[in-house]
Amino acid sequence: MLILYKLIANIVYFFAPIILKIRIYKKKENKNRYTEKLSIIKKERPQGKLVWFHSASVGELMSILPLLEKIEKIKEIKSILLTTNTLSSSKIFEKKIKSKKIIHQFLPFDKDIFTKKFLSHWLPNLAIFIDSEIWPNFIFNIKNKKIPLILLNARITNKTYLRWKKVSNFAKSIFSNFDICLCQNKETEKYLKNLGAKKIKNLGNLKFTKSNSILRNKLNKNILKMFQYKKIWCAASTHKSEEIFCGRAHIELKKSLKNVILIIIPRHIHRSNEIIKELNKINLKIHVHTSKSNFNKDTDVYLVNTFGETQEFFNISKSVFLGGSIIGHGGQNPIEPARKGCLIYHGPHVNNFKDIYSYLDSYKISKKINTINNLSKFLLNDLTSKKKRSIKLKKQINFMGQSILKNIYSEIKKFIVIKK
Repeated sequence: MLILYKLIANIVYFFAPIILKIRIYKKKENKNRYTEKLSIIKKERPQGKLVWFHSASVGELMSILPLLEKIEKIKEIKSILLTTNTLSSSKIFEKKIKSKKIIHQFLPFDKDIFTKKFLSHWLPNLAIFIDSEIWPNFIFNIKNKKIPLILLNARITNKTYLRWKKVSNFAKSIFSNFDICLCQNKETEKYLKNLGAKKIKNLGNLKFTKSNSILRNKLNKNILKMFQYKKIWCAASTHKSEEIFCGRAHIELKKSLKNVILIIIPRHIHRSNEIIKELNKINLKIHVHTSKSNFNKDTDVYLVNTFGETQEFFNISKSVFLGGSIIGHGGQNPIEPARKGCLIYHGPHVNNFKDIYSYLDSYKISKKINTINNLSKFLLNDLTSKKKRSIKLKKQINFMGQSILKNIYSEIKKFIVIKK
């Protein structure tokens, strides 16, 4: 099966330069750095011990920031290599991470020759893959070089598990290469065991943890001043059709509530122009975040078309609708708005985070909605209520996060600091 995978990878990635050029045209790749995905490396490897973290995109990158803060303080580690796949994640890195110890690169395509070249150049002392990042050529070549390998905050859904089961022998040959799998829930623990992982520990979801120093940002004072007298709700990580769903709920809400504004933060900001056209069709007045002018009192929707500011908008929102849940995407992570004490609304499709939603449901923090009227009625109640944010839940999540972070850090440190 590995031979077949290598053959398919060679055929697919033969067209990689063309694929990358098309993606550059669509503004989905960095035109100055796309060659990193072809394993053309321009940066030198620093001397000394190097730990490599790979996270696919923004969500995974944000989840490991608290851990990076602790890892970079270990004196034995001279540098940290952080790889990601997406353009958005690289922009988050540039904007948020100022540590001179951390180097960012785009992960090369999983072609055998690319992975060998990458590993020979960087020679990591420890490799850590985040969430569900499974790249067979990388994994086999990492083990061939006898580099310790960790699967961190591992998450395998039922859908993913059933795919791996179709190639069970191949799956076992891959998952058995991890020295340890630190998983985020019981479901993943069970699936990893069936897929052949040797050592598994369920230490909880790293996304419950909070960054203290690397991730810092505040909204501009002028923006905060504009929102000061508004009743605010937010639709975050929305996908196609969900902006219209929330826009129509906002129209219903306006019939009963004055001075209300909706902040929309789409999952993919390159859709901003498309979203503006859709919302204009239902007569909503939109103000774009990057516009230098102040929004006027008649603005209905404040559209955020930048990366990395979602948390700051959660800070000023009392209620949040989380996208990817009306459509069959499986939902987006509700931990961050919950940490800010927001009330959370979601559609019926939240399989990706059902354990977290179950936890939030027990605190009556999250609610499932099915219709536009359903959402607008809940929002009307929230925005006219004097009930304050849940301080108790914020403390509970923070305590849980610190415990998870401490235990995960302890496990990883075993591979870095060798006791004499």
